[in-house]
Amino acid sequence: MKAYNEKVPYENPLLSIRIFQTLRENTDYINWHYHKQLELLLVLDGELEVNLEDNSHFLNPGDVMIIGEYELHRDRCGKGLNYIVLQFDLDHFFDHGSIPYMRHFSETHTPLSQANYIFQENPGVKAEVGACIQKILKEKSDKETGYELAISILIKQILLLLLRSDTRQTLSQGDSFDKLRLKPVLDYVEAHLNDRIQVEEVCRIANMSYYYFVKFFKKSIGMSFTEYVNYRKVKWAERILLTKDLSISEVGERIGMPNMAHFYKMFKKYNDCSPKQFQRKMLQWKSP
Repeated sequence: MKAYNEKVPYENPLLSIRIFQTLRENTDYINWHYHKQLELLLVLDGELEVNLEDNSHFLNPGDVMIIGEYELHRDRCGKGLNYIVLQFDLDHFFDHGSIPYMRHFSETHTPLSQANYIFQENPGVKAEVGACIQKILKEKSDKETGYELAISILIKQILLLLLRSDTRQTLSQGDSFDKLRLKPVLDYVEAHLNDRIQVEEVCRIANMSYYYFVKFFKKSIGMSFTEYVNYRKVKWAERILLTKDLSISEVGERIGMPNMAHFYKMFKKYNDCSPKQFQRKMLQWKSP
């Protein structure tokens, strides 16, 4: 099976989404491909067949389908297909308050496409998600003041609908007690992003042994403690790069990553570019 890694271009790099409506007449299969973004499809007219590695889905007008990050897929259409494609980077839409829910969509154990039963069994949810997708397209097309905020809210609404409608518990399950128990740790991280955060200190805050804390955090959040700290530091660096007149080394110092090689490596992991490239891209996009 020959597949290619599709690079999804973002019109607005601050949003990390791509959405478009298109008509297709070609009935041939599009080649097998995958991408790091989650994808949602909404069929307006016509028919669409989507093949995954282990099953196929046949979509008609009004149908919605979700395809997870890095899931291998291909599709073909009947004549006169009119549909909307929404692709977005999940990481961008989780902040300090909501990041514990990231693990529900991490696909560590289950491909996210298995949650498509929600749309098949619950027409109301399917209609709500379809309406959100169309509103996102309109916001992106109209670009009224605050449209980035509106799109972010709509995407979070879609994620919330999936979480609350998952009667089969296909998405990763979490105990709210876990998140409550880790709140002091998450708060500590946010307050000390400019420091070198020691695991031993947060173990004391959580009142757990080192080995228990490491496993508990990974299970509860969906990433290791070190990954989480680096992720939050990089997100802070992004804000500094766009709002402060500092050199890259000064930004690294500000976020507690004075080692430039490490800072560049972590930044590129989450942005696919260097801090300077990120800054230049953002400033160019914002220029009139």
